[in-house]
Amino acid sequence: MIAHGVAMLGWDISLRRLGLPGLFFGFHLVCVGFAQDATSALKQADAAYRAGSAAFSKNDYETARVDFEKVIRLVPAGEQGYRALGLTLLRMGKAEESVPALEKALSLKPSDSDAQLGLAIAYDRLHQPAKEVILLKKLDAAARAQKHALPADIEAMYARALAATHQVPAAVLRMKQAVAADPRNAGSLDDLGSLYAMQKDWPNAEENFHAALAVNPTLASAHLHLAMALQAQQRSGAAEELKLAYQLDPENPTINLELGRLLAANGDDQQAIQLLQHAYALLPQSADAAYQLGLALQRSNRMSEAIPLFQSAAAADPDNPDILANLGMALCQQQKATQAVPLLQKAVLLAPDRPIAHQNLAAAYIQLSQFDDAVSELRTALKLSPDSPQLHYNLGLALKMQDNIAAAIPELQAAERLDPAMSEPPYVLGILHMQAGQYADAARELSTSLRLQPENGDGWATLGSVYNHLDQLDKATAALDQAIQRLPQQPDPRLTLAAVLAKQNKPEEAKAERAKAAELMRANMNRQRAEVAAHSGASLLQNGKVAEAIVEFQNAISFDPSYPEAHLGLADAFDRQGKTSDAAAERQKAASLLGSP
Repeated sequence: MIAHGVAMLGWDISLRRLGLPGLFFGFHLVCVGFAQDATSALKQADAAYRAGSAAFSKNDYETARVDFEKVIRLVPAGEQGYRALGLTLLRMGKAEESVPALEKALSLKPSDSDAQLGLAIAYDRLHQPAKEVILLKKLDAAARAQKHALPADIEAMYARALAATHQVPAAVLRMKQAVAADPRNAGSLDDLGSLYAMQKDWPNAEENFHAALAVNPTLASAHLHLAMALQAQQRSGAAEELKLAYQLDPENPTINLELGRLLAANGDDQQAIQLLQHAYALLPQSADAAYQLGLALQRSNRMSEAIPLFQSAAAADPDNPDILANLGMALCQQQKATQAVPLLQKAVLLAPDRPIAHQNLAAAYIQLSQFDDAVSELRTALKLSPDSPQLHYNLGLALKMQDNIAAAIPELQAAERLDPAMSEPPYVLGILHMQAGQYADAARELSTSLRLQPENGDGWATLGSVYNHLDQLDKATAALDQAIQRLPQQPDPRLTLAAVLAKQNKPEEAKAERAKAAELMRANMNRQRAEVAAHSGASLLQNGKVAEAIVEFQNAISFDPSYPEAHLGLADAFDRQGKTSDAAAERQKAASLLGSP
């Protein structure tokens, strides 16, 4: 339970696990009930118990284990052997194996405080806080009856168990007692701060994190927790604290995850990906680590890597609408809208009040040409967020795709009004006005869009055509010059410019532009023929038909000698025939075309 609560808030309260305090775990070397019995079995058990105790005191736990197992065989009804074996197994790091022995000891003697605490620590290590709390409550009651408190480290353990069972206020009181008993314990101060953070009591949380760092400046967890407290309050300094935490403990998965998350939020996905990959390698079962890494890869356009991570996160957390939405959108970006729609539909069911959920589903429907469904989702989203310019724009586009121009124009106008800095709404409005023959309106909207996005070569070409229709020939020429600068390989702007020059009674210049356009059209056609031939060659080569592949690659080169993929394909085919020098020559040609040394 505590692990779930910690994951939700990012507070790893259980970073430290207690050892076995000597106060509670000194063995009874005078084995009452054994030494005074005259039977041989009891004498052997007494000797084995003493030998095991001696081995335990020398940290020879394997020998102690063998001795205590012998005690149990000789005296199966004696609780001392079970208790000693359980505590030995606990010291050996075998918490799960220790539980049956300690439970047996308590069944034989319920008041055995050593066995109670040993079993509580075993449950603590096995992440069973509900069982742990029951035992610690008994120990606390016994300590109070004897008018003393639990040791500070046990109080701290009790506090963590209470927090893990959602008893945070009680946990805070316990941890405060632990800190009062041991005010120089940086770990307990850090834990107390984490408990305050779970209650969103940021001033007290910060005070204790700073106190922990004053005692131990190298405590990485305190730097981590302080950073997260600062982030939660949107205050500066979080990045510096996370970087300090990482320097102190670079193998801590939570530190890698949180620093990676922060770097990603600041736009540094490249560095974030390295940290998130390390976090995921350390925590392969973490849905959060998989999801955050997937987001960074998705933003970096590495969809084939992001999708399996989103799928892993969705399998671990199947009702998380954010994970489902991002998985769905990543699939859409891979042109797999059919797979995406069920995921995005589930995201809408889980978060029906989120406009973005409906918007994402609409995008998938558009990819499948289900425009009616897309319009319905976008209208629902707009009811939730009526002042969203992006939603009005998306709805306008969807209505345009339905050929419902009369309904599309008001939506696009609303988007333009709500966000005058968006270049897309006026651009689409300009296209629609042009198609309707409303050239003055088209020129106005296209000019507005191009002021906001001057690198839109197609926009300049369209504006030039509109000005041509309006017989504003100087403006048309200027717009088409801008288009040619941005689209130097496209023949259409030159053809339009030729028509404008002809109107301006500049026949020679018009003829030159038409010639350049014709040359570009031939080059484009040859490039297309080269691409087709090269793809055919690659397919033949993949199927082992080397000679036929060579013919196709050579055809591609004859169509367009500047097409590097054809030279690379031919090089691979020559390699298959053992013609290494010919292959090297083709690769050199490709490298030269690609601008490589």
